[in-house]
Amino acid sequence: MQSALLIGGSQAALYTPIDTSTLLNSQYRDISVNGSRITGRVGYSANYAVYVHDPNIPQKFRRATAQKEFLTKGFEDTKAQIDRAIKKEMQL
Repeated sequence: MQSALLIGGSQAALYTPIDTSTLLNSQYRDISVNGSRITGRVGYSANYAVYVHDPNIPQKFRRATAQKEFLTKGFEDTKAQIDRAIKKEMQL
């Protein structure tokens, strides 16, 4: 799970808009275990992250790689890598 979160979170960081780096630096990872179920979560603790992420709120970004829905797209774009990492970890 840690590998999956690192892969997706790293790509999301690349897509995260940067002005003062507060948003980027607020990224966090959380893993919880409930019986045999392991759940991972990546998010941003900056209170304005939801507005920057929302595609319905138009904004212009300075960073060339910045995108709306940066967190979602970061995980979508690395799905194959995440699947390989999980498969590899499950084989160990």
